[in-house]
Amino acid sequence: MSDYLRGRQAAVVFVAFAFAYFLSAAIRAVTATLAPTLAREFTLNAGDLGLLAGGYFLGFALTQLPLGAWLDRFGPRRVALGFLTVAVAGCLAFATASSFAWLLVARVLCGVGLSACLMAPLTGYRRWFDPAVQLRANSWMLMTGSLGMVAATLPVQWLLPLVGWRALFLGLAVLVVLAMAGIAGRVPRWQAHAPAASAHPPASYREVWAHPYFQRHLLMAVFLYGGMVSVQTLWVVPWMTRVSGFTPLQAATGLFGINLGMLLTFWSWGLALPRLTRAGWTPDRIMCAATPLSFVFLTLILLAADHLGAATPLFWALYCMSCTCVTLAQPVMAMVFPPHLAGRAMSAYNLLVFAGVFVVQWGIGLLIDAARARGADDLLAFRVAFSVFGALGVLSYAVYRRGARHPLARGLPGDNGSP
Repeated sequence: MSDYLRGRQAAVVFVAFAFAYFLSAAIRAVTATLAPTLAREFTLNAGDLGLLAGGYFLGFALTQLPLGAWLDRFGPRRVALGFLTVAVAGCLAFATASSFAWLLVARVLCGVGLSACLMAPLTGYRRWFDPAVQLRANSWMLMTGSLGMVAATLPVQWLLPLVGWRALFLGLAVLVVLAMAGIAGRVPRWQAHAPAASAHPPASYREVWAHPYFQRHLLMAVFLYGGMVSVQTLWVVPWMTRVSGFTPLQAATGLFGINLGMLLTFWSWGLALPRLTRAGWTPDRIMCAATPLSFVFLTLILLAADHLGAATPLFWALYCMSCTCVTLAQPVMAMVFPPHLAGRAMSAYNLLVFAGVFVVQWGIGLLIDAARARGADDLLAFRVAFSVFGALGVLSYAVYRRGARHPLARGLPGDNGSP
């Protein structure tokens, strides 16, 4: 297809968007590393930490539905640049915050401003890359995000004594501006598709929400994809410091290893997916087979929490890595719908994911505080909260498997049943 980008041009477009997504992931994940410092400086409890971390994802989720329509209409370049301007304001506001309320507002602004960093390129890739390259590009974008999360662990912990967290966010604001320059200079301009009225009705989210394939993934997006992000970007660090007795530096080191494992996993998905697809292992077949591994690892963590010791980060890494299979649904959501609905489909799916992150992050914090208020120690409080979280994950997977009888579940969406 003549519209597909090739060679160096495709690589340059990918790198421009990947740098912005790297920063998005770093800003998203830095709350976990900063949690002990912010809790001490602003006297925050578990619910406050959950709300603060979730505020980013609340801002992210609030933009998803209009974002999809704007991406379809104005294209990735214009939308990404407009949103990243808000991200710069959010980073500056966080750097100058003097109260918890101001921190929360700044995090919401960051979430709003960075909410297009993945959806914008995935919408573009739907038009610029062929289907096999789309799956690989999606996995490597997520790998880049994992690299950003790695950068938000030990490097941030090392920088804190030298420059402090406020200067860190000032530096992030400068880097976001540089990312904007790269997108403005390298990403193609967008020519909106205008399908004939006789061929398509006006694009509507109703078509997306009512689609059986989308409905099948609904709870998985909230509690498994969103839950994985919740753990990785916040709760794994309080678990290591309050349940396993790690120091902040030890917890940051553990989180570094977890995020490095995630990076390698997404890189491996990018290499393996074309071969797996040719061998008949479609994204849904992989998700059906691999998702139960995450339940096994979470159960082991809960049962052996007080005995894992230095191995705690390893088991959390195995949990997060086994959850990555659910991310394969993201590019498929674009491929199952026609081009004029691709942006809306991905944004609706992303809304579920990041609404899930907000609910899970805050919900776990509230459950921990409630258990502590009833006399539970940290070990029991965390076990109770994560047991509820795990049960919701199992329920989500059961609903997903019940939808496997739909024709789209038998192969890659778009092969035999796209709208």
